[in-house]
Amino acid sequence: MILLVALLMSLCGVLNGAAVQSTGMERIEKCDTRCSQGLQCKSKPHYLFPPPCRSSPEGLNSSSVFHNVSLSPVMRCEGRQKCSLHLRVSVALRLTESIHGLSVCTVTAGMMGGCRLLSFPRASRQRMVGQQVEVENDCFDISPGQDVQVTLKTVPSYCSVAWTSTYRAPECSNGDLRSHIPECITGRLWYDINPERKELAVSVSDMLEDKDYHLRLCHKDFICIGTGAKTLIKKEEPMKNATLRYSRPLPCLCIEGWSAMMDAPRVQVCPFKDRLEELWFGVTFDPMEETLSWEPACPVAAVIALCQKGEDGVCVDLPHASQTVGRGKITFAKVDPHPQLCMKFTAGSQSWTRCPFADGGFQAWEVGVTKREGHQEVVMLSRISSTFSVGVCVKSGGSVVCEPTDTHTVYVEKYKSVGLNLTRELCKPNSCLQVKRLDVEYAVTIIHCHQQCEVEDDARTSGPGIVTSRVEEASAADWEVTCVIVPAGACLSAVIIVALALHFMLTVYQRRKRKGLGGPCTSEKQTDPARVAVDCVVPALQTFPALHRQNSIPDPPQYGNYEKANLLSD
Repeated sequence: MILLVALLMSLCGVLNGAAVQSTGMERIEKCDTRCSQGLQCKSKPHYLFPPPCRSSPEGLNSSSVFHNVSLSPVMRCEGRQKCSLHLRVSVALRLTESIHGLSVCTVTAGMMGGCRLLSFPRASRQRMVGQQVEVENDCFDISPGQDVQVTLKTVPSYCSVAWTSTYRAPECSNGDLRSHIPECITGRLWYDINPERKELAVSVSDMLEDKDYHLRLCHKDFICIGTGAKTLIKKEEPMKNATLRYSRPLPCLCIEGWSAMMDAPRVQVCPFKDRLEELWFGVTFDPMEETLSWEPACPVAAVIALCQKGEDGVCVDLPHASQTVGRGKITFAKVDPHPQLCMKFTAGSQSWTRCPFADGGFQAWEVGVTKREGHQEVVMLSRISSTFSVGVCVKSGGSVVCEPTDTHTVYVEKYKSVGLNLTRELCKPNSCLQVKRLDVEYAVTIIHCHQQCEVEDDARTSGPGIVTSRVEEASAADWEVTCVIVPAGACLSAVIIVALALHFMLTVYQRRKRKGLGGPCTSEKQTDPARVAVDCVVPALQTFPALHRQNSIPDPPQYGNYEKANLLSD
Protein backbone atom coordinates (compact mmCIF):
# COMPACT_ATOMS: atom_id res chain seq x y z
CA MET A 1 0.00 0.00 0.00
CA ILE A 2 2.73 2.45 0.96
CA LEU A 3 4.56 1.69 -2.30
CA LEU A 4 1.48 2.67 -4.29
CA VAL A 5 1.18 5.90 -2.32
CA ALA A 6 4.85 6.69 -3.00
CA LEU A 7 4.39 6.15 -6.74
CA LEU A 8 1.30 8.36 -6.82
CA MET A 9 3.04 11.10 -4.85
CA SER A 10 6.07 11.01 -7.15
CA LEU A 11 3.77 11.35 -10.17
CA CYS A 12 1.92 14.21 -8.49
CA GLY A 13 5.25 15.89 -7.76
CA VAL A 14 6.21 15.78 -11.44
CA LEU A 15 2.81 17.11 -12.51
CA ASN A 16 2.90 19.83 -9.88
CA GLY A 17 6.39 20.82 -11.02
CA ALA A 18 5.15 21.18 -14.58
CA ALA A 19 2.17 23.22 -13.44
CA VAL A 20 4.34 25.51 -11.34
CA GLN A 21 6.43 26.38 -14.40
CA SER A 22 3.43 28.23 -15.81
CA THR A 23 1.52 29.37 -12.73
CA GLY A 24 4.08 29.69 -9.90
CA MET A 25 6.91 32.08 -9.12
CA GLU A 26 8.49 33.71 -12.16
CA ARG A 27 11.64 32.04 -13.56
CA ILE A 28 14.58 33.79 -15.18
CA GLU A 29 17.49 32.32 -17.12
CA LYS A 30 19.93 35.00 -15.95
CA CYS A 31 19.85 38.14 -13.87
CA ASP A 32 19.75 41.41 -15.78
CA THR A 33 19.04 45.15 -15.71
CA ARG A 34 16.24 46.60 -17.84
CA CYS A 35 15.29 50.23 -18.55
CA SER A 36 12.56 52.00 -20.45
CA GLN A 37 12.76 52.10 -24.21
CA GLY A 38 15.06 54.85 -25.32
CA LEU A 39 17.11 54.86 -22.10
CA GLN A 40 20.33 52.95 -22.00
CA CYS A 41 21.53 51.65 -18.64
CA LYS A 42 24.55 49.80 -17.42
CA SER A 43 24.86 47.78 -14.20
CA LYS A 44 27.92 47.00 -12.09
CA PRO A 45 28.67 46.19 -8.43
CA HIS A 46 29.07 49.21 -6.24
CA TYR A 47 30.64 49.96 -2.87
CA LEU A 48 28.38 49.64 0.18
CA PHE A 49 29.65 52.81 1.86
CA PRO A 50 29.29 55.65 -0.68
CA PRO A 51 30.89 59.11 -0.28
CA PRO A 52 29.02 61.79 1.69
CA CYS A 53 25.80 63.02 0.15
CA ARG A 54 25.43 66.41 -1.53
CA SER A 55 22.91 69.14 -0.92
CA SER A 56 19.81 68.62 -3.04
CA PRO A 57 18.97 70.99 -5.89
CA GLU A 58 15.85 73.03 -5.36
CA GLY A 59 12.67 71.00 -5.78
CA LEU A 60 14.43 67.63 -5.72
CA ASN A 61 13.24 65.17 -3.04
CA SER A 62 12.29 61.51 -2.63
CA SER A 63 8.61 61.90 -3.47
CA SER A 64 9.38 63.79 -6.63
CA VAL A 65 11.99 61.30 -7.85
CA PHE A 66 10.88 57.76 -6.85
CA HIS A 67 7.47 56.39 -7.84
CA ASN A 68 5.85 52.94 -7.77
CA VAL A 69 8.73 51.08 -6.15
CA SER A 70 8.06 47.31 -6.02
CA LEU A 71 10.02 44.37 -4.56
CA SER A 72 9.28 40.80 -5.68
CA PRO A 73 11.01 37.37 -5.69
CA VAL A 74 12.08 35.47 -8.80
CA MET A 75 13.85 32.14 -9.30
CA ARG A 76 16.83 31.56 -11.50
CA CYS A 77 16.88 27.86 -12.47
CA GLU A 78 19.47 25.63 -14.07
CA GLY A 79 17.43 22.47 -13.53
CA ARG A 80 14.28 21.19 -11.79
CA GLN A 81 15.95 21.10 -8.36
CA LYS A 82 18.71 23.66 -9.02
CA CYS A 83 17.10 27.04 -8.56
CA SER A 84 18.23 30.10 -6.61
CA LEU A 85 16.13 32.90 -5.12
CA HIS A 86 16.61 36.49 -6.30
CA LEU A 87 15.04 39.83 -5.41
CA ARG A 88 13.69 42.00 -8.23
CA VAL A 89 13.65 45.76 -7.65
CA SER A 90 11.45 47.87 -9.94
CA VAL A 91 11.09 51.64 -9.75
CA ALA A 92 9.58 54.49 -11.80
CA LEU A 93 12.09 57.36 -11.79
CA ARG A 94 11.56 60.98 -12.93
CA LEU A 95 14.78 61.84 -14.69
CA THR A 96 16.39 65.30 -14.29
CA GLU A 97 19.68 66.82 -15.39
CA SER A 98 20.99 66.30 -11.85
CA ILE A 99 20.40 62.51 -11.89
CA HIS A 100 23.02 60.42 -13.69
CA GLY A 101 22.07 57.03 -12.38
CA LEU A 102 20.56 54.93 -9.59
CA SER A 103 22.13 53.09 -6.63
CA VAL A 104 20.34 50.02 -5.17
CA CYS A 105 21.68 48.49 -1.93
CA THR A 106 20.46 45.44 0.04
CA VAL A 107 21.41 44.49 3.61
CA THR A 108 20.39 41.34 5.52
CA ALA A 109 20.88 40.59 9.22
CA GLY A 110 24.18 38.88 9.99
CA MET A 111 25.49 39.15 6.42
CA MET A 112 27.45 41.63 4.36
CA GLY A 113 25.35 43.93 2.22
CA GLY A 114 25.72 44.59 -1.48
CA CYS A 115 25.01 47.43 -3.89
CA ARG A 116 24.61 47.79 -7.64
CA LEU A 117 25.12 50.96 -9.60
CA LEU A 118 22.78 51.55 -12.56
CA SER A 119 24.28 54.33 -14.68
CA PHE A 120 22.67 56.24 -17.59
CA PRO A 121 24.99 57.39 -20.39
CA ARG A 122 25.00 61.19 -21.02
CA ALA A 123 23.46 61.10 -24.48
CA SER A 124 20.73 58.71 -23.44
CA ARG A 125 19.67 60.55 -20.31
CA GLN A 126 19.67 63.99 -21.96
CA ARG A 127 17.00 62.78 -24.42
CA MET A 128 14.84 61.56 -21.47
CA VAL A 129 15.18 64.55 -19.11
CA GLY A 130 11.84 65.46 -17.54
CA GLN A 131 10.29 62.09 -18.37
CA GLN A 132 9.41 59.18 -16.10
CA VAL A 133 11.46 56.07 -16.88
CA GLU A 134 11.21 52.47 -15.67
CA VAL A 135 14.25 50.76 -14.17
CA GLU A 136 14.38 47.12 -13.09
CA ASN A 137 17.12 44.85 -11.69
CA ASP A 138 16.90 41.23 -10.41
CA CYS A 139 20.51 40.40 -9.54
CA PHE A 140 20.19 40.44 -5.74
CA ASP A 141 20.68 36.98 -4.20
CA ILE A 142 18.50 36.36 -1.16
CA SER A 143 17.71 33.36 1.04
CA PRO A 144 14.31 31.98 2.08
CA GLY A 145 12.82 33.69 5.11
CA GLN A 146 15.33 36.56 5.13
CA ASP A 147 14.48 40.13 6.05
CA VAL A 148 16.13 42.33 3.39
CA GLN A 149 16.53 46.10 3.80
CA VAL A 150 16.48 47.84 0.40
CA THR A 151 17.73 51.41 -0.12
CA LEU A 152 17.43 53.46 -3.33
CA LYS A 153 19.55 56.57 -3.94
CA THR A 154 20.35 58.75 -6.90
CA VAL A 155 23.78 59.09 -8.47
CA PRO A 156 25.24 61.41 -7.43
CA SER A 157 23.78 60.98 -3.95
CA TYR A 158 21.64 63.84 -2.63
CA CYS A 159 20.91 64.04 1.08
CA SER A 160 17.15 64.47 0.83
CA VAL A 161 16.62 61.95 -1.97
CA ALA A 162 16.47 58.32 -0.72
CA TRP A 163 13.94 55.52 -0.41
CA THR A 164 14.20 52.67 2.14
CA SER A 165 12.00 49.65 2.88
CA THR A 166 12.27 46.11 4.31
CA TYR A 167 11.24 43.03 2.37
CA ARG A 168 10.51 39.57 3.83
CA ALA A 169 11.59 36.76 1.51
CA PRO A 170 9.27 33.74 1.11
CA GLU A 171 9.71 30.86 3.56
CA CYS A 172 10.62 27.32 2.61
CA SER A 173 6.99 26.43 3.25
CA ASN A 174 6.23 28.01 -0.12
CA GLY A 175 5.45 25.25 -2.58
CA ASP A 176 7.80 26.58 -5.29
CA LEU A 177 10.73 26.87 -2.92
CA ARG A 178 10.11 23.49 -1.28
CA SER A 179 10.24 21.79 -4.68
CA HIS A 180 13.00 23.71 -6.48
CA ILE A 181 15.35 25.46 -4.03
CA PRO A 182 17.96 22.93 -2.72
CA GLU A 183 18.12 24.50 0.72
CA CYS A 184 14.36 24.03 1.02
CA ILE A 185 14.04 20.52 -0.43
CA THR A 186 13.49 18.18 2.52
CA GLY A 187 11.64 15.34 0.85
CA ARG A 188 8.15 14.19 1.78
CA LEU A 189 7.57 11.41 4.31
CA TRP A 190 4.74 8.89 4.31
CA TYR A 191 4.29 6.12 6.85
CA ASP A 192 2.24 3.10 7.87
CA ILE A 193 2.02 1.95 11.51
CA ASN A 194 2.24 -1.68 12.58
CA PRO A 195 1.29 -1.55 16.30
CA GLU A 196 1.67 -5.29 16.86
CA ARG A 197 5.31 -5.31 15.76
CA LYS A 198 5.91 -1.70 16.84
CA GLU A 199 7.21 -0.74 13.41
CA LEU A 200 6.90 2.28 11.11
CA ALA A 201 7.13 1.63 7.36
CA VAL A 202 8.40 4.92 5.88
CA SER A 203 8.46 6.02 2.24
CA VAL A 204 10.26 9.11 0.91
CA SER A 205 9.35 11.18 -2.16
CA ASP A 206 10.50 14.50 -3.67
CA MET A 207 13.99 14.20 -2.16
CA LEU A 208 17.12 15.66 -3.78
CA GLU A 209 17.84 13.44 -6.74
CA ASP A 210 21.64 13.48 -6.47
CA LYS A 211 21.92 12.93 -2.69
CA ASP A 212 21.49 10.00 -0.30
CA TYR A 213 18.80 10.41 2.36
CA HIS A 214 18.90 9.93 6.15
CA LEU A 215 15.94 8.67 8.20
CA ARG A 216 15.70 8.31 11.97
CA LEU A 217 13.33 8.34 14.94
CA CYS A 218 13.76 11.12 17.47
CA HIS A 219 12.07 12.71 20.48
CA LYS A 220 11.06 16.28 19.64
CA ASP A 221 11.87 19.06 22.09
CA PHE A 222 13.91 22.21 21.44
CA ILE A 223 15.77 19.91 19.08
CA CYS A 224 14.93 16.38 17.97
CA ILE A 225 16.99 13.93 20.03
CA GLY A 226 17.68 10.62 18.31
CA THR A 227 16.42 7.37 19.82
CA GLY A 228 18.93 5.13 18.03
CA ALA A 229 16.71 3.90 15.20
CA LYS A 230 18.10 5.28 11.91
CA THR A 231 18.86 4.24 8.34
CA LEU A 232 20.37 5.58 5.08
CA ILE A 233 18.51 5.41 1.77
CA LYS A 234 20.86 5.37 -1.22
CA LYS A 235 20.10 7.66 -4.14
CA GLU A 236 20.48 4.71 -6.53
CA GLU A 237 17.66 2.75 -4.93
CA PRO A 238 14.52 2.88 -7.10
CA MET A 239 12.13 2.64 -4.12
CA LYS A 240 12.93 4.97 -1.25
CA ASN A 241 11.54 2.89 1.63
CA ALA A 242 12.70 1.95 5.14
CA THR A 243 11.36 0.35 8.33
CA LEU A 244 12.00 1.86 11.78
CA ARG A 245 11.19 0.16 15.10
CA TYR A 246 9.92 2.06 18.14
CA SER A 247 9.42 1.13 21.80
CA ARG A 248 6.58 3.42 22.91
CA PRO A 249 4.11 5.46 20.82
CA LEU A 250 4.90 8.76 22.52
CA PRO A 251 3.38 12.01 21.22
CA CYS A 252 6.86 13.53 20.77
CA LEU A 253 8.19 10.53 18.80
CA CYS A 254 8.83 11.76 15.26
CA ILE A 255 10.25 10.53 11.97
CA GLU A 256 13.00 12.88 10.79
CA GLY A 257 14.48 12.95 7.28
CA TRP A 258 17.17 15.00 5.55
CA SER A 259 19.49 14.87 2.55
CA ALA A 260 23.07 13.73 3.06
CA MET A 261 24.75 17.13 2.73
CA MET A 262 26.06 19.90 4.97
CA ASP A 263 23.39 22.01 6.72
CA ALA A 264 20.59 20.16 4.98
CA PRO A 265 17.06 21.18 5.95
CA ARG A 266 15.09 18.53 7.82
CA VAL A 267 11.48 17.41 7.78
CA GLN A 268 9.66 15.84 10.71
CA VAL A 269 6.35 14.02 11.03
CA CYS A 270 5.02 12.79 14.37
CA PRO A 271 2.68 9.78 13.94
CA PHE A 272 1.55 9.67 17.59
CA LYS A 273 1.20 13.38 18.33
CA ASP A 274 -2.33 12.92 19.74
CA ARG A 275 -1.45 10.00 22.06
CA LEU A 276 -1.16 12.01 25.27
CA GLU A 277 -2.33 9.05 27.35
CA GLU A 278 1.07 7.43 26.75
CA LEU A 279 2.73 10.07 28.94
CA TRP A 280 1.07 9.16 32.22
CA PHE A 281 3.46 6.35 33.13
CA GLY A 282 6.75 6.24 34.99
CA VAL A 283 5.32 7.11 38.43
CA THR A 284 7.81 6.12 41.16
CA PHE A 285 7.46 5.86 44.94
CA ASP A 286 10.23 5.88 47.54
CA PRO A 287 8.85 4.07 50.64
CA MET A 288 11.74 5.26 52.81
CA GLU A 289 11.15 8.95 52.07
CA GLU A 290 7.43 8.49 51.26
CA THR A 291 7.83 10.57 48.10
CA LEU A 292 5.74 10.14 44.96
CA SER A 293 7.34 11.45 41.75
CA TRP A 294 6.76 11.57 38.00
CA GLU A 295 8.73 12.95 35.07
CA PRO A 296 7.19 13.41 31.60
CA ALA A 297 8.78 11.50 28.74
CA CYS A 298 7.82 14.38 26.41
CA PRO A 299 7.38 18.12 26.95
CA VAL A 300 3.76 18.68 27.92
CA ALA A 301 1.78 21.48 29.53
CA ALA A 302 -0.25 19.70 32.19
CA VAL A 303 -1.53 20.02 35.75
CA ILE A 304 -0.81 17.07 38.05
CA ALA A 305 -3.01 16.67 41.14
CA LEU A 306 -3.45 14.07 43.87
CA CYS A 307 -7.00 12.89 44.35
CA GLN A 308 -9.07 10.30 46.23
CA LYS A 309 -10.99 7.81 44.12
CA GLY A 310 -14.37 6.80 45.51
CA GLU A 311 -16.54 3.76 44.91
CA ASP A 312 -18.39 5.66 42.17
CA GLY A 313 -15.13 6.05 40.24
CA VAL A 314 -14.98 9.84 40.71
CA CYS A 315 -11.57 11.12 41.86
CA VAL A 316 -11.90 14.15 44.15
CA ASP A 317 -8.85 16.43 44.31
CA LEU A 318 -7.04 16.67 47.64
CA PRO A 319 -6.63 20.25 48.92
CA HIS A 320 -3.39 22.03 47.97
CA ALA A 321 -2.12 18.98 46.07
CA SER A 322 -1.58 20.14 42.46
CA GLN A 323 1.49 21.10 40.44
CA THR A 324 2.04 22.42 36.92
CA VAL A 325 4.55 20.61 34.73
CA GLY A 326 6.27 21.47 31.45
CA ARG A 327 9.47 19.51 31.13
CA GLY A 328 10.83 18.93 34.63
CA LYS A 329 10.20 16.32 37.30
CA ILE A 330 7.45 16.81 39.88
CA THR A 331 7.55 15.37 43.42
CA PHE A 332 4.97 15.05 46.19
CA ALA A 333 6.71 14.61 49.56
CA LYS A 334 5.23 12.71 52.55
CA VAL A 335 2.51 10.74 50.77
CA ASP A 336 0.42 8.01 52.40
CA PRO A 337 0.44 5.13 49.85
CA HIS A 338 -3.21 4.13 50.18
CA PRO A 339 -5.00 2.28 47.33
CA GLN A 340 -7.56 5.11 47.03
CA LEU A 341 -4.90 7.78 46.49
CA CYS A 342 -4.48 8.52 42.77
CA MET A 343 -2.84 11.01 40.40
CA LYS A 344 -4.93 13.09 38.02
CA PHE A 345 -3.28 14.40 34.85
CA THR A 346 -5.02 17.30 33.10
CA ALA A 347 -3.86 18.61 29.70
CA GLY A 348 -6.11 21.13 28.01
CA SER A 349 -9.71 19.96 28.35
CA GLN A 350 -8.82 16.28 28.90
CA SER A 351 -8.06 14.44 32.13
CA TRP A 352 -6.64 11.01 32.94
CA THR A 353 -6.46 9.27 36.33
CA ARG A 354 -3.79 6.77 37.39
CA CYS A 355 -3.83 4.95 40.75
CA PRO A 356 -0.26 3.75 41.48
CA PHE A 357 -1.19 2.03 44.79
CA ALA A 358 -4.32 0.26 43.57
CA ASP A 359 -2.86 -3.22 44.06
CA GLY A 360 -2.34 -2.54 47.78
CA GLY A 361 1.31 -3.60 47.71
CA PHE A 362 2.43 -0.44 49.51
CA GLN A 363 -0.55 0.00 51.84
CA ALA A 364 0.85 0.95 55.25
CA TRP A 365 -2.29 0.55 57.36
CA GLU A 366 -5.84 -0.74 57.28
CA VAL A 367 -8.97 -0.96 59.38
CA GLY A 368 -10.81 -4.22 59.95
CA VAL A 369 -13.74 -5.55 61.99
CA THR A 370 -13.31 -8.61 64.23
CA LYS A 371 -15.43 -10.45 66.81
CA ARG A 372 -13.98 -10.79 70.25
CA GLU A 373 -15.76 -12.14 73.34
CA GLY A 374 -19.10 -12.02 71.56
CA HIS A 375 -18.97 -8.41 70.40
CA GLN A 376 -17.66 -6.54 67.37
CA GLU A 377 -14.43 -4.63 67.53
CA VAL A 378 -12.78 -2.33 64.98
CA VAL A 379 -9.04 -2.97 64.77
CA MET A 380 -6.39 -0.72 63.21
CA LEU A 381 -3.34 -2.50 61.79
CA SER A 382 -0.18 -0.65 60.77
CA ARG A 383 3.21 -1.58 59.34
CA ILE A 384 4.70 1.75 60.43
CA SER A 385 4.52 3.88 63.56
CA SER A 386 1.99 6.56 62.74
CA THR A 387 -0.71 8.88 64.08
CA PHE A 388 -4.30 8.80 62.90
CA SER A 389 -7.46 10.83 63.27
CA VAL A 390 -10.30 8.43 64.16
CA GLY A 391 -13.86 9.49 64.69
CA VAL A 392 -17.56 8.91 64.13
CA CYS A 393 -19.33 10.69 61.30
CA VAL A 394 -22.96 10.76 60.15
CA LYS A 395 -24.43 10.68 56.64
CA SER A 396 -27.70 12.56 56.33
CA GLY A 397 -30.41 12.28 53.70
CA GLY A 398 -28.59 9.82 51.49
CA SER A 399 -25.68 12.24 51.05
CA VAL A 400 -22.23 10.89 50.29
CA VAL A 401 -20.75 13.51 52.62
CA CYS A 402 -20.09 12.23 56.14
CA GLU A 403 -20.06 14.95 58.79
CA PRO A 404 -17.75 14.14 61.76
CA THR A 405 -19.33 14.26 65.24
CA ASP A 406 -16.59 12.91 67.50
CA THR A 407 -12.86 12.67 66.71
CA HIS A 408 -9.90 11.16 68.55
CA THR A 409 -6.17 10.98 67.83
CA VAL A 410 -4.76 7.46 67.83
CA TYR A 411 -1.11 6.43 67.81
CA VAL A 412 -0.29 3.01 66.36
CA GLU A 413 3.15 1.47 66.76
CA LYS A 414 4.92 -0.37 63.97
CA TYR A 415 3.71 -3.97 63.49
CA LYS A 416 1.05 -3.49 66.20
CA SER A 417 -2.72 -3.45 66.21
CA VAL A 418 -5.06 -1.15 68.11
CA GLY A 419 -8.66 -2.02 68.96
CA LEU A 420 -11.45 0.56 68.75
CA ASN A 421 -14.76 -0.03 70.59
CA LEU A 422 -17.97 0.18 68.59
CA THR A 423 -19.88 2.65 70.72
CA ARG A 424 -23.59 3.32 70.71
CA GLU A 425 -22.94 6.33 68.45
CA LEU A 426 -21.26 4.17 65.84
CA CYS A 427 -24.11 1.66 65.91
CA LYS A 428 -26.72 4.32 65.17
CA PRO A 429 -28.22 4.52 61.66
CA ASN A 430 -26.09 6.33 59.06
CA SER A 431 -23.11 6.39 61.43
CA CYS A 432 -19.67 5.55 60.03
CA LEU A 433 -16.07 5.42 61.14
CA GLN A 434 -13.79 8.09 59.61
CA VAL A 435 -10.01 7.54 59.56
CA LYS A 436 -7.17 9.70 58.20
CA ARG A 437 -3.41 9.53 58.65
CA LEU A 438 -2.04 12.72 60.22
CA ASP A 439 1.77 12.49 60.06
CA VAL A 440 1.99 13.02 56.26
CA GLU A 441 1.30 15.91 53.86
CA TYR A 442 -1.02 14.04 51.51
CA ALA A 443 -3.47 11.42 52.77
CA VAL A 444 -6.95 10.18 51.92
CA THR A 445 -9.87 10.11 54.34
CA ILE A 446 -11.34 6.61 54.65
CA ILE A 447 -14.98 6.06 55.61
CA HIS A 448 -16.04 2.66 57.07
CA CYS A 449 -19.79 2.19 57.39
CA HIS A 450 -20.96 -0.97 59.23
CA GLN A 451 -24.38 -2.11 58.08
CA GLN A 452 -24.89 -4.56 60.99
CA CYS A 453 -24.06 -3.76 64.56
CA GLU A 454 -24.72 -6.22 67.39
CA VAL A 455 -26.60 -4.91 70.41
CA GLU A 456 -24.43 -5.19 73.50
CA ASP A 457 -25.15 -4.66 77.15
CA ASP A 458 -24.71 -1.28 78.73
CA ALA A 459 -21.57 -2.30 80.51
CA ARG A 460 -19.78 -3.01 77.24
CA THR A 461 -21.01 -0.12 75.12
CA SER A 462 -20.95 2.63 77.70
CA GLY A 463 -17.67 4.45 77.98
CA PRO A 464 -16.14 7.85 77.48
CA GLY A 465 -14.18 7.04 74.30
CA ILE A 466 -13.98 4.70 71.36
CA VAL A 467 -10.32 3.77 71.67
CA THR A 468 -9.35 0.76 73.78
CA SER A 469 -5.63 1.05 73.20
CA ARG A 470 -3.27 3.97 73.25
CA VAL A 471 -5.18 7.23 72.53
CA GLU A 472 -4.69 10.86 73.20
CA GLU A 473 -6.63 10.63 76.50
CA ALA A 474 -4.66 7.62 77.81
CA SER A 475 -1.49 8.47 79.67
CA ALA A 476 1.86 6.87 78.95
CA ALA A 477 1.92 5.26 82.41
CA ASP A 478 -1.42 3.47 81.86
CA TRP A 479 -0.14 2.20 78.50
CA GLU A 480 3.01 0.76 80.05
CA VAL A 481 1.02 -0.95 82.85
CA THR A 482 -1.29 -2.48 80.26
CA CYS A 483 1.67 -3.76 78.26
CA VAL A 484 3.01 -5.51 81.41
CA ILE A 485 -0.23 -6.92 82.85
CA VAL A 486 -1.60 -8.45 79.66
CA PRO A 487 1.49 -10.58 78.88
CA ALA A 488 1.88 -11.51 82.55
CA GLY A 489 -1.73 -12.69 82.76
CA ALA A 490 -1.29 -14.74 79.61
CA CYS A 491 1.87 -16.37 80.97
CA LEU A 492 0.21 -17.14 84.31
CA SER A 493 -2.71 -18.79 82.53
CA ALA A 494 -0.30 -20.89 80.52
CA VAL A 495 1.55 -22.02 83.65
CA ILE A 496 -1.71 -23.06 85.34
CA ILE A 497 -2.82 -25.05 82.30
CA VAL A 498 0.56 -26.77 82.04
CA ALA A 499 0.49 -27.63 85.79
CA LEU A 500 -2.99 -29.17 85.49
CA ALA A 501 -1.86 -31.17 82.49
CA LEU A 502 1.18 -32.46 84.35
CA HIS A 503 -0.93 -33.42 87.32
CA PHE A 504 -3.32 -35.34 85.12
CA MET A 505 -0.54 -37.17 83.30
CA LEU A 506 1.22 -38.07 86.54
CA THR A 507 -1.99 -39.49 88.03
CA VAL A 508 -2.61 -41.63 84.95
CA TYR A 509 0.96 -42.87 84.99
CA GLN A 510 0.87 -43.89 88.65
CA ARG A 511 -2.40 -45.82 88.18
CA ARG A 512 -1.00 -47.71 85.18
CA LYS A 513 2.17 -48.54 87.10
CA ARG A 514 0.14 -50.10 89.94
CA LYS A 515 -1.74 -52.24 87.43
CA GLY A 516 1.53 -53.39 85.85
CA LEU A 517 0.93 -51.64 82.53
CA GLY A 518 4.17 -50.44 80.89
CA GLY A 519 4.29 -46.86 79.67
CA PRO A 520 6.76 -44.94 77.69
CA CYS A 521 8.96 -44.51 80.79
CA THR A 522 9.09 -48.16 82.00
CA SER A 523 12.05 -49.20 79.84
CA GLU A 524 14.36 -48.22 82.67
CA LYS A 525 13.77 -48.71 86.40
CA GLN A 526 13.29 -45.41 88.15
CA THR A 527 13.28 -44.94 91.90
CA ASP A 528 12.97 -41.20 92.15
CA PRO A 529 9.33 -40.10 91.61
CA ALA A 530 10.37 -36.56 90.80
CA ARG A 531 12.72 -37.76 88.08
CA VAL A 532 10.00 -40.00 86.68
CA ALA A 533 7.68 -37.05 86.36
CA VAL A 534 10.25 -34.85 84.63
CA ASP A 535 11.41 -37.54 82.18
CA CYS A 536 7.85 -38.28 81.13
CA VAL A 537 6.64 -34.70 80.89
CA VAL A 538 9.42 -33.24 78.68
CA PRO A 539 8.05 -34.77 75.44
CA ALA A 540 4.59 -33.48 76.31
CA LEU A 541 5.91 -29.92 76.75
CA GLN A 542 7.69 -30.02 73.44
CA THR A 543 4.49 -30.73 71.56
CA PHE A 544 2.35 -28.21 73.43
CA PRO A 545 1.25 -25.24 71.27
CA ALA A 546 2.38 -21.76 72.22
CA LEU A 547 -0.36 -19.93 74.08
CA HIS A 548 1.16 -16.46 74.13
CA ARG A 549 0.69 -14.72 70.76
CA GLN A 550 1.37 -11.17 69.73
CA ASN A 551 -0.74 -9.13 67.32
CA SER A 552 1.52 -8.34 64.40
CA ILE A 553 1.30 -7.70 60.69
CA PRO A 554 3.66 -9.42 58.26
CA ASP A 555 5.78 -7.03 56.27
CA PRO A 556 5.29 -7.73 52.55
CA PRO A 557 8.35 -7.90 50.30
CA GLN A 558 7.42 -4.73 48.48
CA TYR A 559 7.31 -2.54 51.57
CA GLY A 560 10.30 -4.17 53.22
CA ASN A 561 12.54 -3.34 50.28
CA TYR A 562 13.53 0.27 50.82
CA GLU A 563 14.40 0.94 47.18
CA LYS A 564 12.47 3.19 44.86
CA ALA A 565 9.74 1.26 43.08
CA ASN A 566 8.39 1.98 39.61
CA LEU A 567 4.62 1.84 40.09
CA LEU A 568 3.30 2.72 36.64
CA SER A 569 5.44 1.50 33.77
CA ASP A 570 4.78 0.52 30.20
